[in-house]
Amino acid sequence: MNAALFLVIGIAVLVCGYVFYGKWLANKWGVDNSKVTPAHELEDGKDYCPAKAPVLMGHHFSSIAGAGPINGPIQAAVFGWVPVMLWILIGGIFFGGVHDFGALFASIRHKGESIGEVISDAIGTRAKRLFIIFAYLTLILVVAAFASIVANTFKATYVDGVVDKVASAANASTAIISILFILMAIVFGFFVYRRNAPLGVSTVIGVAGIVICMVIGLNWHPIYLSGTTWMIIVGIYILIASVTPVWILLQPRDYLSSFLLYGMMILAVVGIIGCHPTVDMPAFTGWYDNLAPTGTSLGYLFPALFVTIACGAVSGFHSLVGSGTTAKQLDQEKDAKPIAYGGMLIECALALISVCAVAYIWTEYSSGTTVTPTVVFATGLASMFSKLFGAGTYNVVYSMLILAVSAFCLTSLDTATRLARYMFQEFFVNSGEDLKSLTGWKKVITNPYVATLITVALGIGLGMTGYAKIWALFGAANQLLAALGLLAVCCWLGKVGRNNKMFYVPMFFMLAVTLTSLVFTIKAQLKGIMAGGAGVVWFYVRGIFAVLLIVLAIILVVEGIQALSKQAKAKQAA
Repeated sequence: MNAALFLVIGIAVLVCGYVFYGKWLANKWGVDNSKVTPAHELEDGKDYCPAKAPVLMGHHFSSIAGAGPINGPIQAAVFGWVPVMLWILIGGIFFGGVHDFGALFASIRHKGESIGEVISDAIGTRAKRLFIIFAYLTLILVVAAFASIVANTFKATYVDGVVDKVASAANASTAIISILFILMAIVFGFFVYRRNAPLGVSTVIGVAGIVICMVIGLNWHPIYLSGTTWMIIVGIYILIASVTPVWILLQPRDYLSSFLLYGMMILAVVGIIGCHPTVDMPAFTGWYDNLAPTGTSLGYLFPALFVTIACGAVSGFHSLVGSGTTAKQLDQEKDAKPIAYGGMLIECALALISVCAVAYIWTEYSSGTTVTPTVVFATGLASMFSKLFGAGTYNVVYSMLILAVSAFCLTSLDTATRLARYMFQEFFVNSGEDLKSLTGWKKVITNPYVATLITVALGIGLGMTGYAKIWALFGAANQLLAALGLLAVCCWLGKVGRNNKMFYVPMFFMLAVTLTSLVFTIKAQLKGIMAGGAGVVWFYVRGIFAVLLIVLAIILVVEGIQALSKQAKAKQAA
């Protein structure tokens, strides 16, 4: 395989998908730019706040990306580049893009409310409550995991109780750059949104500021703290960031951080096309993962491939972002296609770049020498770049790539916290009510600060104790979210009389993937229980959680099919 040809063909297919299929979807669903979006109709200067399309794209993409389109494709590479490439392209264009675009569009037609409210409208209140409980618990797990990732990225290394500043230098640099970046974003937001500074000029200054932050951080990094201390600091940060008006931090920080991504992708494309290496990664290794460079086999290609590659093809977390924060900031309906559908396809391009990175150092990866996905990603691309421009560029490119991934994890973290708060609040709102009409204990518990405090306490607490014990179930839970998101939008489009047939195949396929994955999970937990020994309690926990997910899926699917059946009968009668 030639890496340059692989990337060029993949990007060309994605562009065609955006131009033709994306346009077709917008026409079929009736995207109407004359309609007033919730960002204007309900503008409150806090959560509902119109944002220019490039700014909102920065927020949306930074939130959905995280490390997902890097981790998934690299881990799934054990099946060969052909199945990985096919799933990224087919999944992105016909599954993920439809899912993300549909969730955002349905949300803006429901006053910017979450996919749970779309389910309430199209399927029923019970389905809404079940979905919100599931989505909230999944988001708590995301907060726990991403907080832990960020803390581990920042933490100092201790030797005999004393900080090893040499070993901790890279983490300390990342931490100080991230802090400086947040402060710069606040200043950027103030001048753009409160002093009406031109976005173009401000962007140039902001990008220059990113470079300055990186230079300062690489040469001055005085903060060396333990992982536990960083977890507490991160908890305080997301507690503040997720209730702060979006124009102060969320919009400007995510907009500026998107330039880290664009810079990362440009470096990657230059390195891949300039180096154009022929790599020895196999096209197809078989239907079962016998390679297992990490020491743990992924199992059978179905369902492992489709659960492992989520953010690079289709991911349920995206529907929560699109219908949670993005919908409340969308300036015009026509922006939905480039932000949601286009954002998904850009993520697919990043997934293809990740495949090129692992392919370039395939020998190291397959032998188990270098297996951590972010390290594989940075090592592969930095190696290509240094081969093209000299060995002196390796460390600079490697550091920038690791920093970009860390920035996206931090972005996804406080976005997930804000989304969880929305979900928590919506759970207590009945049909015909809104948050302002609530009284008594409901009014207290749905207060933004109280709801956020509960969410942060649960997320950080889980992150400091045992999230890793149940993280293995996240892939299936996330893809179940995708299946349910597809089901929700499908039912809603049918209710309003729009074409929803493009949802059937993705919806039922993702349900089959999820249920099969959960059955395999239950089987593995039963084996662990039978073996006994230390940690057997976690086999019970994971097994019970997997059974509950299957029950949840069946209940919601049955109710969804009943709703679709009623729509079909009503249409036939009419």
